[in-house]
Amino acid sequence: MAVHTLRASPDTTRIGVFDARFPPVLTIAPGDTVEVECISGRPAVLPKEGSGFVLPPALKAVVDANREPWLGHIMTGPIAVEGAEPGDTLEVAIERIEPGADWGYNVIAPLKGTLPEDFHETHLMHIPVDRARMTCKLPWGTELKLAPFFGVMGVAPPPAFDTITSIAPRIHGGNLDNKELQAGSSLFLPVHVPGANFSVGDGHGVQGDGEVCVSALEMCLTGTFTFRLHKKTGQAMPRAETPTHYISMGINEDLDQAMKQAVREMIGFICGRTNLSREQAYAFCSLAVDFHVTQTVNGEKGVHGLLPKGVLF
Repeated sequence: MAVHTLRASPDTTRIGVFDARFPPVLTIAPGDTVEVECISGRPAVLPKEGSGFVLPPALKAVVDANREPWLGHIMTGPIAVEGAEPGDTLEVAIERIEPGADWGYNVIAPLKGTLPEDFHETHLMHIPVDRARMTCKLPWGTELKLAPFFGVMGVAPPPAFDTITSIAPRIHGGNLDNKELQAGSSLFLPVHVPGANFSVGDGHGVQGDGEVCVSALEMCLTGTFTFRLHKKTGQAMPRAETPTHYISMGINEDLDQAMKQAVREMIGFICGRTNLSREQAYAFCSLAVDFHVTQTVNGEKGVHGLLPKGVLF
């Protein structure tokens, strides 16, 4: 299988939107691997000159080339997979994730986050990253171990959606902000257009479930992905698998409804893999599946269910 490299540039990135009409910047065969450079930042959050932090050349080039309002994430892609058709599932196996800069940032923004009524001023932190030790150090001295993942991973949405924001996760994936999707895991996305047209961005160096202040350790990351195609699955929602768990996902502007969807998706997953009835699968979810709040800050809130491997199958 072939190995490709896709660098971030003004020609290979989109800012803030998904659209089924966007043409691919790279086309690969199923089973191919792609190293994808992703960048994070916008003019308002970049370190000032003299700060000691270095802007990656790709980030500077994309920022310099864009004069439009900054409405969302910088995403590299789309990547088309030959033979992918609506009704299929695209498996995105995350092989490696590596820091692309020696800093990241965290920002509290007015009117956003889980507590918009409590915080009315912008608060920006630039956080140094030790790439050799895979740690970051917060301004008050606390050191955190990096656990990098990509907040945004998605295929093209259904054509009927037209142009949609990268901020809200939906059935195509997008801004899932699921910290379980680290190296060694796979994301399974339903395909809506020929080629699938996968895009990725919004690198997070570390994040807690909830992402409550609206941002994680936002930073440049480079990911290596292997793309596999599963034909005619009829899968409707994003799912995932880590070395230790199977993951269902629920997405809705109402957190209660997101929870219901995550439970229903897990019941469907269990019934599809076993001879358990829906009642038995529902009971098993209550006994053995953990449901976590993925995030509460992107308009569409997220819940994910974690089924330990080896417990049921």
